[in-house]
Formats: sequence, structure tokens, C-alpha cells
Amino acid sequence: MSSESSTSAGISPESRAEIDRIERTDPPVAAVGQVTGKLLWYWAGAGTTRLPWLRSKLESPRIEAAMTRWRGRTEGRPVYTGLVLLASAFAGLPPFMVMSVVAGVLRVRMWLFVGTGLVGRFLRFWIVLEAADFAWLLF
Repeated sequence: MSSESSTSAGISPESRAEIDRIERTDPPVAAVGQVTGKLLWYWAGAGTTRLPWLRSKLESPRIEAAMTRWRGRTEGRPVYTGLVLLASAFAGLPPFMVMSVVAGVLRVRMWLFVGTGLVGRFLRFWIVLEAADFAWLLF
């Protein structure tokens, strides 16, 4: 690489363009991949009532009480449900994998689960990549 074609940071304009292209395409691709994977957990949660050994686990007093609480919080409250799923997808609290199963068990509408999951995961990955652009300020 010649000194004329490199920047002061040692990255060629071609490399910078490739990095910029990746930064624009990675968050949506990662979000779709993550939500696709979480759909498997969602469907697993939705199908637990058909499997006798999982149904017996859901009927334990502790799990049953927790599911009753979640059902009471979310039933007929799509905005609240969406906000909880969005927070889980974005911040990971509560863990998105756990919320995927819970959403399936509670029969949360799939469009709500997928929509909030995509938005939350996209924002999460976009912020991480944007923050990485400024990591050089730390050194």
C-alpha cells in the first residue's frame, strides 16, 4: 500500500468503504438471524403444553405461579407486552431467550414477538457497531 493511498490511521479508502458497508448491513442481518433463532424457542414454548413431560414441569407450583403472574401482566395488554419484549430484545433483561419461551407459552401474537424482537435486536447491534467507531478515543 502506498503512502498516498493510505489515511493517517493506516486504513486505505477501499478498506474504509468496506468497513462502512459492513456496518450498514450487519445490524439488520444479525437482527434477522437472532429473531429467527428465537422463533424456535417461541415455538418450543408454544408447543410445551402438548408434551406430557414438559407439561408436568409447567404444572409445578413455582412455575405455575410465575406463569400466572406473567399471564396476568400481559393478557389484553399488547403495549405492555411489547415493551417488555422490546426491553428484553434490546438490553437482554430479562434474557431474550427466556422471554421467547414465555411468549410462546403465553401465546403472544407472533407479529408482536417478531416485530419487537427485530427492532430491539437491530438497535442493540447498531449501537454496538456505532460505539466501536469511537473506541479509538479510549486509547
